[in-house]
Amino acid sequence: MAEATGKTEKIRVLIVDDIPETRENLRKLLFFEPDIEVVGAATSGEESVAMAAQLKPDVILMDINMPGIDGITATEMITQQLPWVQVIMMSVQGETDYLRRSMQAGAREFLIKPFTSEDLVAAIRRIHQLGLTRRPKISSEPAAPGSSAPGRDGTGTSAGRILTVFSPKGGTGCSTLAINLAVALAQQKQGNKVALVDASLQFGDVAVLLNLQASRSIVDLVPHVNELDGEMLETVLVPHGSGVKALLAPPRPELADQVTPPLIERVLTGLRNLMSYVVVDTNSIINDITLTTLDLADRIVLVTTPDIPSIKDAKLFFEVADALEYPSSKTILILNKSDPHSGIRAEDIQASIKHPIVAQLPLDERTATLAANHGVPYMVGSARTTKLAQATASLAQYIANVLAEKEETTVAVPAKLSTGRLSL
Repeated sequence: MAEATGKTEKIRVLIVDDIPETRENLRKLLFFEPDIEVVGAATSGEESVAMAAQLKPDVILMDINMPGIDGITATEMITQQLPWVQVIMMSVQGETDYLRRSMQAGAREFLIKPFTSEDLVAAIRRIHQLGLTRRPKISSEPAAPGSSAPGRDGTGTSAGRILTVFSPKGGTGCSTLAINLAVALAQQKQGNKVALVDASLQFGDVAVLLNLQASRSIVDLVPHVNELDGEMLETVLVPHGSGVKALLAPPRPELADQVTPPLIERVLTGLRNLMSYVVVDTNSIINDITLTTLDLADRIVLVTTPDIPSIKDAKLFFEVADALEYPSSKTILILNKSDPHSGIRAEDIQASIKHPIVAQLPLDERTATLAANHGVPYMVGSARTTKLAQATASLAQYIANVLAEKEETTVAVPAKLSTGRLSL
């Protein structure tokens, strides 16, 4: 049941389906929900466009296959006229092409028939909440993210900083580091606001590693790429007990194709103006999405491990960075899973790559594995006393100090780090 507020306005729902039995069944499913009201039922795509303009519902339940104007075309027409209206597409067919076309037309959710009343009601409430951020703004032209304010929260303070955590080699612990680095930055100073963006769109692990239910994700922003603002971004962020707010990857791999570089750019630009830090987790492939996160980053946290394939890939990345004309100071090289018994010293890696290692995070498989299996970052709870957590906290402090520097000059590695070991 929706929480009671000063206004007890119900969510106004329009049902669109050409089958009378389906329309009646949907009415019955919603009849006993105290915060939902069915305001009308259309029998065709043409009728839905007219009724939407007349009734101005909050949510439309749209069947995809109808004679005449189908649900996808009707959705596109409605969302162009009434951009705040949230559409849930319904279909017995779950093919990726239907899903893709529905989202491109402006649908906010896709339910495959048959679905339960719980799934239906949850979807209605979820997308209605997102739609609330749009309705008050229809009378004016939406501003680009952050354009209405000179800095974070419109206070005139400096914009936040973006950290893209990247490794060209899988299995280096990139996601685990990104998550715990975000938590460490949030813990570092009272009032720090930190967003964690899962840009590993197909198989992102942030939701699992934080034990978050993926009720909202970046794909919810796809229909609104040209009208994103701070309020809408806040709506899709999922809060975690550590204080970090996560923007999760799509819940299904096929949805990743809906997320484009322009959307990523607008999301990160908007979050920069909302947050103190934006930490971006990426996959190990340099594609258009990853390049966008790298281009926008104030610093790239490059993760490698003490093995030849990882070192080789890290060296190749620096060649790519040179080709992209990134300044050397933009990349912070981290040696993860550092093990004195590996046979490869940090000094040897630095000599090979010709870039200083800023920090070594010790190999601690037990702590990292327990954190992953429990969905609790090792920067939270008793694991904070481990050397791995202490090294991560020191790394966060170092990065904060670097980003706080006013002049964007080449960052000299402190004397204590000259051996590649971060002082703990």
